[in-house]
Amino acid sequence: MLEFYQYLQDPKKLISAGGLLVVLLVVFAENGIFFGFFLPGDTLLFTAGLLCAAGTFKVSIWVLTSTIVISAFLGSLFGYYFGIKTSDTLHLREDSIFFKKKYLAAAEAFFTKHGGLALILGRFLPIIRTFAPIFAGIIKFNLKEYLIYNAIGAIAWGVGMTMLGFTLGSIYPDTEKHLDKIIIGIIIVTWIPVVVTYVKDVQRKKKEAAEKEKELSNN
Repeated sequence: MLEFYQYLQDPKKLISAGGLLVVLLVVFAENGIFFGFFLPGDTLLFTAGLLCAAGTFKVSIWVLTSTIVISAFLGSLFGYYFGIKTSDTLHLREDSIFFKKKYLAAAEAFFTKHGGLALILGRFLPIIRTFAPIFAGIIKFNLKEYLIYNAIGAIAWGVGMTMLGFTLGSIYPDTEKHLDKIIIGIIIVTWIPVVVTYVKDVQRKKKEAAEKEKELSNN
């Protein structure tokens, strides 16, 4: 299991093994299926763009970006409807390897703070990218607004991350030699806001609980 997990976390191996189909399947799953949170989203897109520029990924950059955008859009739309259909079940569901309530709580905190923009900003953040669409479905966020935010987010993330890798690979051909370090950097940068949001939400809830307890004791 550990070896399989490590394999899934290596974007270059995934692309080499399954090509465009695997890229699109991972993008779809990571953008709205709750057990897809551990898949490499940002790093996969960056690596795909980089390898496309290097010529080792034999796909047109325009085909790559357009299909990624479509897959990301459809994945999040699936997550939205999944949230609508399973809202009560998810709140009662016990933690498992493939589901953690704290991830849903982090998405809820991020959504509460940013509203609909969370669907755009959250695209660039692991965990939030997976669970924000599900939470939007749980609260029955307006469908028309959701489709607009979903489309903008899919384009911004899908084109942005892929073209970042493609541009760097085109300008600096040796970038691929430093891919491992770049991937680590991307992971660290994208995880920071997620951790900060979750910690702040936990602190806020503790503070609210303490204030309620204080009020009850005074009464």
